Amino acid sequence: MLVGGLLAFSMAAHAGGLMTNTNYHIAFDRMMARGATFDIDAAYSNPAGLVWGHQGWQLSLNFQKPWQHRDIEASMPVFLSGEPFQKKYEGVASAPIVPALFAAYTNERWSASAMIGIVGSGGFVEYDEGIPMLNVPIMAKLYATNAMLIPNKTYTLDSKMEGKQYIYGGQLNFAYKLHENIAVSLGMRITRYDGYNRGHVIATANEPIASALGYSQLMNMQLDCKQTGWGIAPILGFAFHNGPLTISGRYEMRTKHNTENDTEVLNINGTDVKALAEQNGTAATVAALAASTSPDMAAKMAAYIPGEKTRYDMPALLAAAIGYEFSDKLRATVEYHFFDDKNAKMAGNRQEALSGGTNEFVLGVEYDINDRFTVSMGGQRTDYGLSDDYQQNTSFACDSWSVGLGGAWNVTDKIRVNAGYFVTLYSNYEKQFAAGNPATGGGYYGIGLSATETYSRTNHVIGIGIDYKF
Repeated sequence: MLVGGLLAFSMAAHAGGLMTNTNYHIAFDRMMARGATFDIDAAYSNPAGLVWGHQGWQLSLNFQKPWQHRDIEASMPVFLSGEPFQKKYEGVASAPIVPALFAAYTNERWSASAMIGIVGSGGFVEYDEGIPMLNVPIMAKLYATNAMLIPNKTYTLDSKMEGKQYIYGGQLNFAYKLHENIAVSLGMRITRYDGYNRGHVIATANEPIASALGYSQLMNMQLDCKQTGWGIAPILGFAFHNGPLTISGRYEMRTKHNTENDTEVLNINGTDVKALAEQNGTAATVAALAASTSPDMAAKMAAYIPGEKTRYDMPALLAAAIGYEFSDKLRATVEYHFFDDKNAKMAGNRQEALSGGTNEFVLGVEYDINDRFTVSMGGQRTDYGLSDDYQQNTSFACDSWSVGLGGAWNVTDKIRVNAGYFVTLYSNYEKQFAAGNPATGGGYYGIGLSATETYSRTNHVIGIGIDYKF
């Protein structure tokens, strides 16, 4: 149970589904609904539509800076000391400057395009005081195994958890105009999953408790596990364009990532689990751990044994958009996304706990002030198929509204600069834990008590990019 917190962190500061990013180009940040565009960002959002775009070469380089908080507030009406317990565990998620590169070439009836970026997740999250699913059972274990000699504040708990998760992707598309008003596209995306999970929990008895016990170290757990894997997904596109009206559709098939553990450290109270696994194999190690600790702990530590594999799929995505030009200056687009998260395999088969896939509704408006300056704004509603069984300390989601705004400056006929900002406003998710029998692992993380956890998030992204037409 104590290793239950050492699970894969999912900390993406992005727009899109549970594992999928949709914000690559700054035009998304400032407008959000880009499924009907013919500009260079159509290399992702509307590859078939590029046949009606700029004839010749286009390039675009974009930089975004996201920052996010992911907080967990744990509350129990009564803890083992007989007093209420309430604590907020603050998680800071960040990423460096995130780049994305687009390129396209169009020649009358056909177009070829490419995009490189962080297509899934993308970022780093850190909990400097650990997380409740790890700390709370350890606190309970200290009470139980030391005959109540360790009440509150008579021991020091050094707990820290951190995780990284990036899915890098390169995408190629070929589009062809079947008719003056109809085009189709065929593409492929190759991805690489790159992540790690690191953490420790060290509990040390303070004086005079340490002298009474005859030892000071009460708990010492260490983990450092990297995970990598490759994936590939075909992409199909369609676009209809007639005068002011554009209709487009895109289908991305599921991307399977079967990641393999590269475990540097896996240790609990002096037992080198990594060495045991290398000498005796996974099955024998899990059996030995179950006998010396508990079957639950052994099962969870098995997920980080060297060479073991874990699934982190990107789900299939269906996108549809309708764009309309009301005048030479004013354009608007409505868009719908469906992420089939329910059928994308996750660590521990958590997708089975979802009630369904993710539904996303997007609206964007763009207005040309003159030949040089454009302003735009957009909004997005994201509804996940969440459930209590899906939500975990190390990977949770909250339904949200996003709002983006910004503009573009046509510096010359060939150079355009985009700047944008969007903020995501999340609804808190409250998860209830009923009391139960601790002997059978019931109650809040197996300690028998009732509790409530409230998950909350914030997300901001700013970006700037430059488009160039040859």
